[in-house]
Amino acid sequence: MTTSTHLVYLIALPLLSAALLLVLGRIADKWGHLLATLVSATTFVIGALEFFAMQSRTGASRAATQKIFEWISVGAFKVDATLLLDQLSICFVLLITGVGTLIHIYSIAYMSHDHDRRRFFAYLNLFIAAMLLLVLGNSYLNLYVGWEGVGLASYLLIGFWNQKPVYATAAKKAFVANRVGDVGLSLAIMIAFAQFGTVSFDGVKAGAPHASPAALTAIGAMLLLAAAGKSAQFPLQSWLGDAMAGPTPVSALIHAATMVTAGVYLITRSNFIFDASPNARLMVVTVGAITLLFGAIIGTAKDDIKKALAASTMSQIGYMILATGLGPIGYAFAILHLLTHGFFKAGMFLGAGSVMHGMNDEVNMRRYGALAKAMPITAVTFGLGYLAILGVPPFAGFYSKDKIIETAFNSGGTKGILLGGATLLGAAITAFYMTRVIVLTFTGSKRWDDKAHPHESPILMWAPMVVLAVGSVASGFLLSSGSALVNWLQPVVNSQNVVAGEELMKPIVVSGLALGVVLLGVLLAIFKYRTVPTSAPTQVSVFTKAARKDLYQDSFNEAVLMRPGQKLTAGLVLTDYKVIDGIVRTVGWTLGAISTAMRKIQNGFVRSYSLLMLLGVLVLVFTIWLVTL
Repeated sequence: MTTSTHLVYLIALPLLSAALLLVLGRIADKWGHLLATLVSATTFVIGALEFFAMQSRTGASRAATQKIFEWISVGAFKVDATLLLDQLSICFVLLITGVGTLIHIYSIAYMSHDHDRRRFFAYLNLFIAAMLLLVLGNSYLNLYVGWEGVGLASYLLIGFWNQKPVYATAAKKAFVANRVGDVGLSLAIMIAFAQFGTVSFDGVKAGAPHASPAALTAIGAMLLLAAAGKSAQFPLQSWLGDAMAGPTPVSALIHAATMVTAGVYLITRSNFIFDASPNARLMVVTVGAITLLFGAIIGTAKDDIKKALAASTMSQIGYMILATGLGPIGYAFAILHLLTHGFFKAGMFLGAGSVMHGMNDEVNMRRYGALAKAMPITAVTFGLGYLAILGVPPFAGFYSKDKIIETAFNSGGTKGILLGGATLLGAAITAFYMTRVIVLTFTGSKRWDDKAHPHESPILMWAPMVVLAVGSVASGFLLSSGSALVNWLQPVVNSQNVVAGEELMKPIVVSGLALGVVLLGVLLAIFKYRTVPTSAPTQVSVFTKAARKDLYQDSFNEAVLMRPGQKLTAGLVLTDYKVIDGIVRTVGWTLGAISTAMRKIQNGFVRSYSLLMLLGVLVLVFTIWLVTL
């Protein structure tokens, strides 16, 4: 383990710049966005330098730590504010700062007419600082601080235009859903401390092989709950679609490349817990499989371009969560897909923002059509991301998603068949809804009215899209060539170059099946949407109605979580009022009654005092008489 003195700058620079922009207020309006972008680019440079320095070292010395200060010291419980940069966290540092800087550049033009652009960039840098703390903390408690910081920053960014009630509501919904997940992380930390006496990653890892299966399952379940909240997984995924209320760069940053991947990071970082608990791992793959299908199905019915991409994000994160439940090799493939997804999905979100920019903020794809001619750069960059998410070779998704499908099939027995089938079905539906987005937006005949004047976005918007499109093409090959990422992550997640056990399907067979179902999905979408009405049809199947309503996720959460919670709260309030407060009120009433009665003894009248004296004399005489009998 190497000691570093530079890691703190990764967090301090964006955090200080955010504070500066918020404190200075309108003074920084003219240059705040430039400072924020420069700081974000600087953190990327620092991260790149740390990456090259890490490559120059070997073995255990590759990981670097920096102790900032002693945080908590209570008896035997000690937690330092310490940062850890290893092979896993550096992947996230480069993704967060690299893609984050591109989104900053894009936002300079996208938010140019917004009165509060400075505040927007301050929130962006606050988010980046929190996300970096999340992935650099060397303990669950340090991670938790960044985890909550990300929740706060996302609330501020999603509700940035909170003058619109629906946007403010969307921000609150995301915040509350994340808080439910955060309860899971809090409980996991408490159980870990009770079981191991420490909350550091190294301490928990060392104690995991000796812990009871029940404790490991409990910790794993609570970590999964936390991941479900932050990464919009079943049953806490309903907030992600509404979160598209925020400015489009927010969608690209938070909902494609950073925040929603935090759950994948948490499970991967906690691999020693899930490797020691088969029950926890089973829960992970179950949640991932359900979510990847849920998200894909929902994406087929969304006419809002950003919500269609949000459903896609939910589904792709489902692939990653499923992969983390498939053992050591699955962790590496989950991170591989996370990194490639960061390129092609961020690029498509920025492409959606470019379309909205050229279409007067119209988001309904049924009112687009033929935009490829008016916006060629946007169409090409978006199209490259489309090919990447479909998994068409040699684009990025081919190298990452196909590996997850292959590993799912080879996980063995009935489980392998079910998981492999779910991943293949998800790939087919992905091809359908993403082709639907392409057809409705860029091809066919124009369906916009005369008030719209679609045009290509300025260079500050399309240049980042071009860079991300290059990543959509090349990142998969570069990261998987020679098992590069698998070998890189091996010291952290114990990944191996081959899948253990007997292969149910060879890679060439899996790729053939994947491409076959993708082609089927593409053809179905082209056939179905060869003609498109400007309004969504009202007579639709029950299946389509359910997909339009997000498969009744809100209804489910209301029935299972909200209403019982309200009843429980009402019962607790009643108990508190009738029992707890009742006891207090009874004691007070009793003392009051006694005081009122005794107050009559001292009323200030001479006759009353004379009567008391007489009674006292009589009592005294009577007592003496009894004694002398």
